[in-house]
Amino acid sequence: MGYSFNFGVIWARFDVFLLGLALGLALALAALAIGTILGLIAAFAAQAGGLRRRLVAIYVSVFRNTPLLVIVLFVYFGLPHWGLRFGKFESFILALAVYSGAYLTEVFRAGLDGVPKGVIDAGRAVGLHQFALIRLIVLPIMLRNCLPALGTTFISLFKDTSLAAVIAVPELTYEARKLNTETFRVAEAWATASVLYLVTCLMIAQGLRLVERRFPKF
Repeated sequence: MGYSFNFGVIWARFDVFLLGLALGLALALAALAIGTILGLIAAFAAQAGGLRRRLVAIYVSVFRNTPLLVIVLFVYFGLPHWGLRFGKFESFILALAVYSGAYLTEVFRAGLDGVPKGVIDAGRAVGLHQFALIRLIVLPIMLRNCLPALGTTFISLFKDTSLAAVIAVPELTYEARKLNTETFRVAEAWATASVLYLVTCLMIAQGLRLVERRFPKF
């Protein structure tokens, strides 16, 4: 007996899919913001050399070589055994942030290497102290050069939010699985979720290309 499609069930609860999609974007944005701060701190610490460089190398190595799903489960189910208990939203954002921070550390390190030495020397020549030099010259150039990688990271993080379903965060994948279970409309539920992920990622990529054109590399 052939499968008969019925998207009426999907349309009746499409608002739930959209809420799940919006939550996924919010989770990705929050993780990117925290991961960016972690990445910047780690990248500048690595530039300082010595013990700080070695500690950053350990952080990057640990989180880049551990599956995100394992990190999510460890934060949500493992940390409470050490007295660190977070809600499911906070746990997932924390896991995604430290995971993205490891990748962004390498992105920012490459961006720092791309800042022309002559520009830094010029800043010092006009009397800028170290903090002003970083804030006014190094950071703007570095972040501009890192825009494509930051955009790629955000799209990757948005797709990774599908893993939040394993700890019952009601994002898009969770809602698709829930509808699938309740109505047995397997193909419709997962086809809708797939299309929403695809369209959203394409729209984000297009928006990021417009931003990159507005702020070309230094």
